[in-house]
Amino acid sequence: MQKRKLGKSGLEVSAIGLGCMGMSQSYGPAGDRQQSIALIRAAVERGVTLFDTAEAYGPFVNEELVGEALAPVRERVVIATKFGFEFDYATGTRGAGTDSRPEHIRAAVDRSLARLRVDTIDLLYQHRVDPSVPIEDVAATVKQLIQQGKVKHFGLSEASAQTIRRAHAVQPVTAVQSEYSLWFREPEKTILPTLEELGIGFVPFSPLGAGFLTGKIDERTTFDKTDFRNIVPRFSPEARKANQAFVDLLHTIAARQQATPAQVAIAWLLARKPWIVPIPGTTKLHRLEENLGAVNVQLTDDDLRELDTGSSNIVTQGERLPAAALRMVGK
Repeated sequence: MQKRKLGKSGLEVSAIGLGCMGMSQSYGPAGDRQQSIALIRAAVERGVTLFDTAEAYGPFVNEELVGEALAPVRERVVIATKFGFEFDYATGTRGAGTDSRPEHIRAAVDRSLARLRVDTIDLLYQHRVDPSVPIEDVAATVKQLIQQGKVKHFGLSEASAQTIRRAHAVQPVTAVQSEYSLWFREPEKTILPTLEELGIGFVPFSPLGAGFLTGKIDERTTFDKTDFRNIVPRFSPEARKANQAFVDLLHTIAARQQATPAQVAIAWLLARKPWIVPIPGTTKLHRLEENLGAVNVQLTDDDLRELDTGSSNIVTQGERLPAAALRMVGK
């Protein structure tokens, strides 16, 4: 597995990480725990070193899963987790809003350390920006946690360029995580130029468009009743039919490269910048191996031009998130 450094931080990780959220939520019922542990360990065996989780996933159970799976190989991996949502810890339920008060951050980190079975969190993201807490206070709190040895690196998720700059001035930001793929290129406008200027790494989640860019989903596909895609406008049957143009474009390049559409979608991200590390998620071993195979897909200049031009000329149908979730991004 190839390695990459997240910006100027010196944090080196595998060129492709593993997003673990889907093992516990969002894409239907949670998977079998032992099978998920086996998959995470299979990823380690194949050279993956970056594993992404959050206290919100489950909530809490995904961190426990990742912690158990990686305990035997702790020194070989980088574990990223996140704080920033409201929780009633007594009942284990998540509230509707954000909470990045310093005291909440400190309590959340102590709980995450315990669930992950680690002494230090390698990469700690603010999951969503809290409009009621100045980002300088958040960054200063994480800075203290770094000084205490509880955290190594600071990250932000779905933050605006202005917020990234303000946070970075207090505590250097190692990585920013946001959605980015061939069918959602919004980060190219202000986020990627800001990260390049400041020397910050970028970790795209949903690099396969929540599964759509694999080519395995069409307007006739049905999802489990607990699958979040049922309420995502971009996954309405009408939107899926219109957005099939992205998959057709990927199929064209994949046939030329003797690869799969998913591999081309990930390879396109890898080709954007050397400090971009996508974190596709999966619960299946053959999909894991397919995704990791993207590091061996060498897209030509013609391939990249065709993908850039072709995707730019497609008008994506439907928002990428429900309205309530969209209100929490880009702050």
